Amino acid sequence: MQRHADFAEFTEVTPTAQIAQSRHGWRAKCLQRLIRMELPVPRTVALPFEVVRAIAAGQMPDIEGLAAVFGEDFVVSIRSSAEKPEWGGPGTILNVGMNDRVHARLIGTHGQEAADALYLNFVQTYATQVARLDPDMFHDEPGPGALKAALATYRAETDDDFPQSATRQLIEVLRSMARGWEGTTARLLRQAKGAPAEAALGLVVQRMALGIGPGLSGSGTMQFVDSVTGLPQITGRFRGQSQGRREEVGALYLTRDPRGASLEEANPDLFAQLCDFGARCRVRLREEMQIEFTIESGQLAVIDAVKVQRSARAAVRIAVALAEDGIIGREDALLRIEPRALTELLHYQVDPRGARDPLGKGIAASPGAATGRIVFTSAEAQASAARDEACILVRRETVPEDVRGMHAAVAVLTERGGMTSHAAVIARGLGLPCIVGCADLSINTRERTLRAPDGRVFRAGDTITVDGTNGEVLAGVADMMEPALDGGFRTLLHWADTVRDIGVRANADTPDDARTARMFEAEGIGLARTEHMFFDEDRLTVMREMIFADTAPDRRAALDRLLPMQRADFIRLFEIMAGQPVCIRLFDPPLHEFLPHDRDGMRELAEALDRPLSEVTRRCDALSEFNPMLGMRGVRLGVTVPEIYDMQARAIFEAAVEASRHGAPVVPEVMIPLVSAAREVEIVKTRIDAVASAVKTEMKAELTYRLGVMVETPRAALRAGEIAPHVEFLSFGTNDLTQMTYGLSRDDAGRFMSIYVSQGVYEEDPFHRLDVEGVGELLLMGAKRGREARPGLRISVCGEHGGNPESIAFCRAAGFDYVSCSPFRVPVARLAAAHFALLAPRGERAGEGVQKS
Repeated sequence: MQRHADFAEFTEVTPTAQIAQSRHGWRAKCLQRLIRMELPVPRTVALPFEVVRAIAAGQMPDIEGLAAVFGEDFVVSIRSSAEKPEWGGPGTILNVGMNDRVHARLIGTHGQEAADALYLNFVQTYATQVARLDPDMFHDEPGPGALKAALATYRAETDDDFPQSATRQLIEVLRSMARGWEGTTARLLRQAKGAPAEAALGLVVQRMALGIGPGLSGSGTMQFVDSVTGLPQITGRFRGQSQGRREEVGALYLTRDPRGASLEEANPDLFAQLCDFGARCRVRLREEMQIEFTIESGQLAVIDAVKVQRSARAAVRIAVALAEDGIIGREDALLRIEPRALTELLHYQVDPRGARDPLGKGIAASPGAATGRIVFTSAEAQASAARDEACILVRRETVPEDVRGMHAAVAVLTERGGMTSHAAVIARGLGLPCIVGCADLSINTRERTLRAPDGRVFRAGDTITVDGTNGEVLAGVADMMEPALDGGFRTLLHWADTVRDIGVRANADTPDDARTARMFEAEGIGLARTEHMFFDEDRLTVMREMIFADTAPDRRAALDRLLPMQRADFIRLFEIMAGQPVCIRLFDPPLHEFLPHDRDGMRELAEALDRPLSEVTRRCDALSEFNPMLGMRGVRLGVTVPEIYDMQARAIFEAAVEASRHGAPVVPEVMIPLVSAAREVEIVKTRIDAVASAVKTEMKAELTYRLGVMVETPRAALRAGEIAPHVEFLSFGTNDLTQMTYGLSRDDAGRFMSIYVSQGVYEEDPFHRLDVEGVGELLLMGAKRGREARPGLRISVCGEHGGNPESIAFCRAAGFDYVSCSPFRVPVARLAAAHFALLAPRGERAGEGVQKS
């Protein structure tokens, strides 16, 4: 075999040959493994990366030596072999070496029709993919005269006969494939698939197994699990006498089937051989493989084997089954599943096997899919739910008053917004499929219509499907797949829990949220937002009475009516969580969010409060703020209107005592929002301590609670050393902290964020993935200063970033105690935390940990 000065120009693939995936590519290495398993693989030669690069540059290897491996009048296939299969490569070219002499020989052994079909197939492929001639000139189907016409067309277009030299054909095909890999389009395509810019290509030359001839002949694929479900099932295809033909000739089912003949019946021994090959591949390659094979006159050849394509639910089931059968380890099973892929298992999904009628595309803000009738208001959604009719809430953008409508809907669709807009955040918390920023669709709330780009108009009551997993809005009813919360899913997550070293809690505001958190085995509630509890209709009026009260006693009187409602809310949360930690954030939003914004709403409020409309209008105007996010909200309300926090503290403590009497002991965690100064904490803490003492005395019960702060302002992070001595935990609210660090509204960022990311201003949307260089510095600084002032201080993240794998890597490396995220993101966080524990040792400095992650 000819050799270059420092490397083999090509290597025949044998059990002992020096074949490396890093040098010859994945396909060459896989074929060697199949040969080692004694599968009937045709003779194969591998060309390494450096030789293919040389071919692209015009330097050909020892082609005569390569041809000699296959003997005289060879016919071979040439396939790409990149380092990783997902990087792709030029398409396979079959029947290289076909010429008039080989054609004549095949007529004698296989018949005129088969020989013509093989030759025609190669002429067409060579003309279009190697000679780069117009495909429209070479589209004839096999039949009398088709081969002769194709050869004549080739001569007319090139002024030369079709090449009869097999070595010349080999040279031209190798050169074409090598240069195709180096082209700009191919480079951009593989970079989009995650390949580095300098990724190289290997090539595999293999003797053709024709799959055509007398007796049982054909080609096919066979796999032993279903690609969508992962359940054991033989699937694939077998086309008799098919090589060189585009139509299916003599197609057979693989297994016995009442609809027609099968390979299992036609040749049980061959079928059994294929099943044996599949079982051997599963054990030796430690993977479920799809086998590509040919049968020529009853002789079986294995051409290739590739990893079975699979959905996320199938991937989980396959990984767990391989581990349970002892083929791979549990850690390997965990690392084989991409954490984000778990979201597909938690919700209904549009069945990929069904038909789709797309209307528009937006941002996939919350995964899952649902079908329902269009409604344009929260009131309509609630009415629809009362009639037990599934509905989809369609809004330009949602506001806090829409939360009740979102609870009633099965999905949410908005024309505006981004990944951290109100609709997106609430939908993820509720586990609702949601698409935001769907600018393709035009929503007219006055006419109650939804107009698609193709001109179709949908009205209230029409049926659509929202696919929140990929951001597509579909017309009508789509075929659905149920969630896959089966034994494999739970087993995988239990394995994850045994290795992860950072806690995972859930953000949960309602009993339903808490039950979902328990279902996904969160380690408690890291953020319960109390303001959502006040938007129920029976509470909203009382809340508005409190807002309109002129004196502290009047405010207390209104809040006394809310106290039993709030206490009941907390009792339910404590009971559901059964002794697990529950962190309750005190009232946060500005009061104007609870007031009507239009004339009709103000008139209804004036009637409910028995006050003049002019007074209601004046008060609403007085409470409105130029920038509510930075105005009278959070702890500022607790300091200026202390009666609100007094009521909430009492409700929490009374609920804790009551729940402890009937179940596991409860130690509530009370969190003060939007702190920026230690003195704010001192003032609020004094009043909360007083309420706790009063409750203990009145209820004659022991009561322990933990006080903490939600770090949402840059100043709170900078002054954490002053705040820490007054509290037991700091929880970083990264949603608002990111807004304030960037000076950017998360609700408006979607309008230009894609431009910023595409132009490299930001590497990623900072509301989607934690900005470790900016916001992350504040987290590290706040955690360090806080723990220096109070050793043992618990540190966590409870913003939306808590469910993002990259953000979890940062928090873990920084030594945080836990992350808290939407209930439906808890499984993702559990698996991601396990990945990082397996891939990086605990205790690294945060910067190093994030780099490795």
